[in-house]
Amino acid sequence: MATYALRRILQTIPILFIISVLLFLLVRAAPGGPLTAARRNPNISKEQIEAIEEKLGLNDPLPVQYGRWLGGLLSGDMGDSIKFRRPVSEMIGERIPNTLTLVGASFFVTLLLAIPVGIFSARKPYSPFDYTMTTVTFIGQAIPVYWLGLGLIVVFYVVLKNPFTGDPLFPVGGMNTRGQEGNWLDTLWHLVLPVAALSLGWIAWYSRFLRSSMMDVLHEDYVRTAKAKGLSERVVHYKHALQNAILPLITLIALDLPSLFAGALFVETIFSWPGMGRLFWDAAKGRDYPVLLGVVMITATLIIVCNILADLAYGWLDPRVKYD
Repeated sequence: MATYALRRILQTIPILFIISVLLFLLVRAAPGGPLTAARRNPNISKEQIEAIEEKLGLNDPLPVQYGRWLGGLLSGDMGDSIKFRRPVSEMIGERIPNTLTLVGASFFVTLLLAIPVGIFSARKPYSPFDYTMTTVTFIGQAIPVYWLGLGLIVVFYVVLKNPFTGDPLFPVGGMNTRGQEGNWLDTLWHLVLPVAALSLGWIAWYSRFLRSSMMDVLHEDYVRTAKAKGLSERVVHYKHALQNAILPLITLIALDLPSLFAGALFVETIFSWPGMGRLFWDAAKGRDYPVLLGVVMITATLIIVCNILADLAYGWLDPRVKYD
């Protein structure tokens, strides 16, 4: 497995290089630019704008700009933000913990609910519970995360109020109430609606996937043999069936982790959560090239790493899988 892992890691080098070229060209091909607002300002002369472009290197040919950016990236320098005049690595470093908090909480809630629902639906197929969960999961998969987030704000912030204080039931902006920075209970309270918006669709998807996988395994010969030996239903389902049914789900989870970060972009924007998604949105609006490239390259690297981890995890969990 070590040889396979090393080979996969080496394969990522040309892949990341190609991705960096494509992302650089796509970002620069977007209409507008970081100085669009300055060009519309009548108080800023054309000569001043040209001087700023020269200082930022925006007048250089694209190959020169790419080489300068790539050289800095390889040395750990993502450049400075055009809009905020701060190092991009410093800005991303401040936002990553916030995004990890949101995604980690959503991931925990997703697994906490999806696995029991999937198992029970497989054990009692076509029961009232199964039909109810099927309906709920179909709704959860059909609702876009941004629409769900806005709906949660309308219901739990605008419509429903605390009967004792008259305040909204849940906060919808930021990580903490002003003056409560560092209070983890207040942070958990702010996490309720963003986590609900981000995890509902994944709960629906994983519970249905596990139900299908579990039902396939329950019809295997070794499960029938376990039942014939007189083992309890609990042992048959949780030791024999679940152990094999959950393997494809673990692989799927590893591959879907980057998608959770992508979904966090909408959730962070809607709920003003100060994470990487919100940073990406602010940079996209201002065509802040260094920040955009930094965030997207980290996301691309995360996708590749998660793919490698998924392959390694499957081989580690299932001894039947052999790597050349």
